[in-house]
Amino acid sequence: MHQIGGHKLLNFASHIDDNTIEQAKETAAMPFVHPHVALMPDAHSGKGSAVGTVIPTIDAVIPAAVGVDIGCGMIAARTVYTESDLAGRNLADLREEIERAIPLSPGNYNANIDRFEFTRDRLADLEASARAENIDLSHSPKWREQLGSLGGGNHFIELCLDEQQRVWMFLHSGSRGVGNKIAQKHIKIAQRLCKSWWIELPNPDLAYLPQSTPEFSCYIRELHWAQRFALQNRAEMMDRFRTVFAAWMGVDANGAADIEVDRVNCHHNYTQKEQHGGRDVWLTRKGAVDAHEGVRAIIPGSMGTRSYIVRGKGNAAGLCSAPHGAGRRFSRTEARRRFTADDLAARMQGIEYRHGAEWVDEIPDAYKDIDQVMADAADLVEVEHQLRQVLNVKGT
Repeated sequence: MHQIGGHKLLNFASHIDDNTIEQAKETAAMPFVHPHVALMPDAHSGKGSAVGTVIPTIDAVIPAAVGVDIGCGMIAARTVYTESDLAGRNLADLREEIERAIPLSPGNYNANIDRFEFTRDRLADLEASARAENIDLSHSPKWREQLGSLGGGNHFIELCLDEQQRVWMFLHSGSRGVGNKIAQKHIKIAQRLCKSWWIELPNPDLAYLPQSTPEFSCYIRELHWAQRFALQNRAEMMDRFRTVFAAWMGVDANGAADIEVDRVNCHHNYTQKEQHGGRDVWLTRKGAVDAHEGVRAIIPGSMGTRSYIVRGKGNAAGLCSAPHGAGRRFSRTEARRRFTADDLAARMQGIEYRHGAEWVDEIPDAYKDIDQVMADAADLVEVEHQLRQVLNVKGT
């Protein structure tokens, strides 16, 4: 960890590019940042603020820093099984069952919302919360059909083994289209307001909403609802995953819940009220997890590399945060230019996955070395479990 001279900026990444540093400097220069911005070990350049940036702000929030996938994060569940229980079973069949239970890729939603009994209670919870908080969802008439869908990009579902060869279910997703619509709406409002107030910004994606305005209050209400949706979305998909995995293992639906013994569900794109530097702040973790002392979180690698279940150390300099993954080395365009489907197949040797050129931009070589990221994060978290995947399902 070192301070970037002359800026309220601490950097925990040993490998970081100049553009990411410049983006972080712009963010750290905003007048309401306190006590400093922290760059996580996986930090890389993003839209507006760098991904892997932790931003504490007093009486203001930057909607574009939270990003368009509000509440994006990870969920992991340990099962009663070990590697030996998988012997002789066809992982391709399980992958196909997962793909039938969980809609994949952007724009793909559930054809109906009553296939699984547990979906009903989650929708009722979200509907009641939306009514109570007066959340405007008119922009997303199909938000109910989005619950339990994966999305695209680097969103994924995996079956993993830990250091004791115990079987884990693992997935990455967020608030889907409804969260995107909420984010886009408030980013535009913040930009319009800052322009009307003649506020000069380093870039338009640092437009902010002051806490004293009704627009801020509306954003926080809708943001918290989207974060709730994201948590429920991951839980919904995990319950579906568990259902089909149990059936694949020969357990009927009534016994599916009994195969799970541990679960962690955490955001890595979100804002919440916390205390840092002796002040109440809105802490935005854009590509970072909560690492307060004892808090459990998930740090995934890329497809074909290790992932980690961790516990926070409560590092004040790191704003009680930790990295959210490996972090990209190459853009998607550059990865497609450099690598082929054959390169991906070689890197995924021994792992069941959907073959094809459309996943080349997710090849492990397009990401930072997860071992280096975790070494850089040694002061932020301690490792509880180390996972390696045996099956991977990607959104496109």
